[in-house]
Amino acid sequence: MIGIDPGIANTGFGVIESRPGDGTIRALDAGVVEASAELPLGRRLLQIHRAVSELLVEHRPDSMALEDIYFGKNVRTAMAVGQGRGVALLAAEQVGIESVGYTPQAIKLSVCGTGGADKQQVQFMVQRLLGLEQPPNPDHVADALAVAICHAAQVRARAAMVAR
Repeated sequence: MIGIDPGIANTGFGVIESRPGDGTIRALDAGVVEASAELPLGRRLLQIHRAVSELLVEHRPDSMALEDIYFGKNVRTAMAVGQGRGVALLAAEQVGIESVGYTPQAIKLSVCGTGGADKQQVQFMVQRLLGLEQPPNPDHVADALAVAICHAAQVRARAAMVAR
């Protein structure tokens, strides 16, 4: 599965493998799609769409999880994030990959045990859960991997419920 931390300047991605039987997860790929702020918005969104599409074709994940939009105090930032999220959703739909969204609080709760975890806590727990030598950096990568870990946990939980 692939996790996406959407944005229009930096879109984080994290690809993990999850084995539902034994609950193990491991990182396969992670990074940041960078779109220059000097480009027109349409061109930036096109870059994000192309990069996410290439990742989906390369890794062929069974699903894609994205961080939902958090409106906080800055509506302009939320709208920009929504545009980046939209092109990632489009890329998944174009290749027939299921997409699901999680709130930032749900992701932090799943990965850290508290919905109020800070960036460093998320990085630390992602490092521990995936057995990485270093915390994932920058935080867009850690967030994308955290989204994927959260989704893997939800998939395991649903499978356990069905098995009952």
